[in-house]
Amino acid sequence: MIVGSVVWLGGVNVRAVIGKDILVMSTLDFEPNIHPMVEREVFGLIARSSIVVSVAYLITLLSSIIFLKSTSLTFRQNGWLTMSAILFYLFVPVETYTMILDGRMVYLDLVLSSNDLVEFRKLFIHRLAALAGVPIIALSCYYTIIALAIFQPLKKNVTPSDSYSTVE
Repeated sequence: MIVGSVVWLGGVNVRAVIGKDILVMSTLDFEPNIHPMVEREVFGLIARSSIVVSVAYLITLLSSIIFLKSTSLTFRQNGWLTMSAILFYLFVPVETYTMILDGRMVYLDLVLSSNDLVEFRKLFIHRLAALAGVPIIALSCYYTIIALAIFQPLKKNVTPSDSYSTVE
């Protein structure tokens, strides 16, 4: 789960760094002086990195389900785990939707080997503007999960006096 999440979150950041180079700063407008071959290569890099990000997300999702099923930790005594699970699974539909958009870009790049920059641009802008910024909120929540796992707030310590057994 840890390896999958590191690759997934790292890939999201790498993809963002790659994509920002073709946009005008703080807008969804494309740079006017970028050569079409360079722009096409950037879209290809984004598509290929989306494959890594999607696979790593699916590994993280499946391993988190297995972890929660097999761990001896309880939600009631580990508030940090409860909050982490809620934050992670709350955004599964968002990630699924954005993976579908990424899949379309991968299809354009690898299967069709398309050089239609207009279609790539449409998909890229739709991906960035998808769900009115909810993917950015999701990314913030994912980094919050890391802090929750490290500091483990709301962890209830069980002491022998907390048990409900009677002494005879």
